[in-house]
Amino acid sequence: MKQGVVITPRVIHFEISAGDVARAKKFYEEVFGWKIERSEGSMEYWNIITGKQEEPGIDGGLMKRQGGEPGADTPIGTYICTIGVPNIDEYLSKIQKHGGKVTMEKRPIRGVGWYAYCLDTEKNIFGIMQPDTSVR
Repeated sequence: MKQGVVITPRVIHFEISAGDVARAKKFYEEVFGWKIERSEGSMEYWNIITGKQEEPGIDGGLMKRQGGEPGADTPIGTYICTIGVPNIDEYLSKIQKHGGKVTMEKRPIRGVGWYAYCLDTEKNIFGIMQPDTSVR
């Protein structure tokens, strides 16, 4: 680290662990239109490109889950990331159509927008949010 450089803690990458990588890959490609490609490295790892570099947001990775289903004894459980969407109702429908589940129906956040929690095909929880400053 360079002397004098201040680093502010913030999310710079996310990882999704999956029991069935192909199924998870298909889910995220079909629901959100993400580009998911196998990494050139030695471990089985897939790079997730969520959008254009000039747009806000981060990219991530997809890997085989270690230790079985998510739970207290699983070395890699979950870290909730929220995905911005233009229309929450449309995406809640797409999520269910592609094998995901809604775990908390959409709710308002006053002055911010609508949010909901869902499970992907690998039982990972994630959030989706539709910005809408008019929400009361």
